[in-house]
Amino acid sequence: MFARRIAVVGTGYVGLTTGACLASLGHHVICADVDEDKIRRLRDGKVDILEPGLSELVVEGLAAGRLSFTVGAAVALEQHAEGVEVVFLCVPTPMGVGGVADLRAVEAVLDEIRDTLPSGCVIVNKSTVPVGTAVRTAELLGRSDVAVTSNPEFLREGAAVRDFLNPDRIVVGGEAQDAAERVAALYSRLGAPTVLTDSASAELVKYAANGFLAMKLSYVNAVAELCERLGADILDVTEGMSYDRRIGREFLNPGPGWGGSCLPKDTQALLQVADAADFEFRLMRASIDTNTRQRQRMVDKIRLAVTGNRNGSLSHSRVALLGLTFKAGTNDLRDSPALVIAALLRQAGAELVGYDPALPASTSHPDLEGIELAVDAYAALAQADAAVVLTEWPEFRTLDWPRIAGLMGTARVIDTRNLLDGDVLTRAGLTWTGVGRRQAVDAAVLAGQ
Repeated sequence: MFARRIAVVGTGYVGLTTGACLASLGHHVICADVDEDKIRRLRDGKVDILEPGLSELVVEGLAAGRLSFTVGAAVALEQHAEGVEVVFLCVPTPMGVGGVADLRAVEAVLDEIRDTLPSGCVIVNKSTVPVGTAVRTAELLGRSDVAVTSNPEFLREGAAVRDFLNPDRIVVGGEAQDAAERVAALYSRLGAPTVLTDSASAELVKYAANGFLAMKLSYVNAVAELCERLGADILDVTEGMSYDRRIGREFLNPGPGWGGSCLPKDTQALLQVADAADFEFRLMRASIDTNTRQRQRMVDKIRLAVTGNRNGSLSHSRVALLGLTFKAGTNDLRDSPALVIAALLRQAGAELVGYDPALPASTSHPDLEGIELAVDAYAALAQADAAVVLTEWPEFRTLDWPRIAGLMGTARVIDTRNLLDGDVLTRAGLTWTGVGRRQAVDAAVLAGQ
């Protein structure tokens, strides 16, 4: 494999992971960002993103001289004395008005580097972008000597490094076949299946994949509600489903609704793509509506547990929230279902206290407004009328639940992730409620066994 000279624009989850991992594969990578303080910290090997293995790769890349950081995309191109061969665009493409992806960051970078790009280099759209963006990128560049490709990322937060270095597939699309092959060759050491296609198909792959995963999650959440109504147990139902190779085990865990930095914006963007093509994507729209309903359904479960009535008042009830990030293993709060549910509880008059292993009690963030952050789980649960598990942090399983039963004002736990063992909590003297689960056996029954 030939080592390539690569520039990565953007040092968020995708950009920093891409740069550090490509450097670990032997390429020479320079990463650029507009945030001077972040670049200063990265040069010192300090990574603020909570992502297993990423800090180590950054430090290793810096030490080996294969990874460097600079402020400004144009500066990054100029600093590669021999000329950059491939430029990855990994800038934010957040959901804009009406669900359309906001491409202003992409356009700003293109304006900055248009006249600095070496002839013969390849632009790679790594950010999730609408179908047609590669063609639009080429038009905005106006450089017939620079090829544009799409190489969507399939990285899960909390497992981004592992996913990059052990991919299910590499997808590269472009109108110039040789340029697409050059980009695919960057990953040759990984030995992953490679899909070479046109740019529109590559762009649609990412949206189609995330849309399917969102539908699968919405489906299992709906089945979990059906289990509650019929007296079935969702864990047994999904186990029976998962042995079918056509279905598999992944994304069959019910929860408080899907969220994070990808699924909400990608599903909305997919609807926009469909609308632009005059196609009514009813299945996708229903999945989004089901997800919105799921958040309210969790609030209704909390109301029922606290008041005995799905419409009961939570005014002045103290509710402890266990987990605030959108998933375990990250410190990312973007589109966290935990925070959506927290906002609904706050609107219902509940007093909120929260604890998350990734968020120090001193954390300041606008989405945490109205939530008192505790130093640990026990402090959060003290005198609480209910505990709500919202993020699947494994350490919640090993809490001292008998101690917690004595700390709480009323020993109720609503487990929206089905993370905990209901029988263990019942033995400890707590009332446990899961999602789509048969209730734990009464403590008196257990004592007589």
